[in-house]
Amino acid sequence: MLLPAEPMIPISRDTLPHGKEWGYQLKWDGVRLLAAVEKGKVELYSRKLLNKTSIYPEIVHQLQHYKASGSSFSVSKGTYLLDGEAVVFDPVKQRPVFQRILQRERSRRPLQTEPPLFVLFDLLQEGDEDLRPLPYQERHERLTALFPEKHPQLFVTDLFPDGNQLWEWVKENEWEGVVSKKLSSSYKEGKNHQDWFKKKTALVLEVTITGITIRGGQAASMVMIYEGQYLGRVSLGLNTRQRQILLEYGKQYTASSSPFNTKPADLKKETVLWLSKPFQLAVTGLEITSAGLLRHPKMLEFPFSEPAGGQKSST
Repeated sequence: MLLPAEPMIPISRDTLPHGKEWGYQLKWDGVRLLAAVEKGKVELYSRKLLNKTSIYPEIVHQLQHYKASGSSFSVSKGTYLLDGEAVVFDPVKQRPVFQRILQRERSRRPLQTEPPLFVLFDLLQEGDEDLRPLPYQERHERLTALFPEKHPQLFVTDLFPDGNQLWEWVKENEWEGVVSKKLSSSYKEGKNHQDWFKKKTALVLEVTITGITIRGGQAASMVMIYEGQYLGRVSLGLNTRQRQILLEYGKQYTASSSPFNTKPADLKKETVLWLSKPFQLAVTGLEITSAGLLRHPKMLEFPFSEPAGGQKSST
């Protein structure tokens, strides 16, 4: 079975393309996986073609045992190359949470973390037939025929005809975004195409501040935790007076130790006041990177009251 050098990647775009030649799907906030199924054996590969089979034994099990109701046909008996996304779905928020699938990626004991879903969206090979030259609409139809039922942990993502309606639903329910796909498009590796686009919503998170970095005797940034994981540092939006308030707060509520078993790599050379009384902070950013850090974070509102006549925020 011939794997692509890398999966086909949607290109970021601020607007949705329109027309009957386009289909639209939810953007699932997870980890890209290729699944090679061959006569009962399943191998999983990352976007960079690293073998991830041992990290996701539940997905392997789901693929090996998938059967539609009333059918004796088993997907595992054939040969298929599938493209999809591994996600962890939060039943309370009713959406995927990227930080939780990262916990699985980083865990040495994967079965002790939350079970992932495998959301399928493309079929690249069926038997000896290479389907990559076929139109996406046909590939999606053949994929849906293979997996006609949505099982709780394994299903094909829907393809919608109305992008604007899907985008409004995504904003209302705080999902990550929408992927637009040209229905006639063949499967092209990487971003060497103009056929798949992604539009993402503004990322707003409620994080926990567990520490304050100090440089030159002043508060430099705030250490963020989200969903129990280190998210990086935020300083954009702070003014001089707010930095002074943070320093005073850190000195008043200094903890004796760090909340991390292992200090994050980008904090190892930093002086940090760890907080015995962490506080919540609303931040925005472009995205959570594959390393689990918030890209270009910015504070939305300072959490403490400050005297009138404060300075404007620095950038």
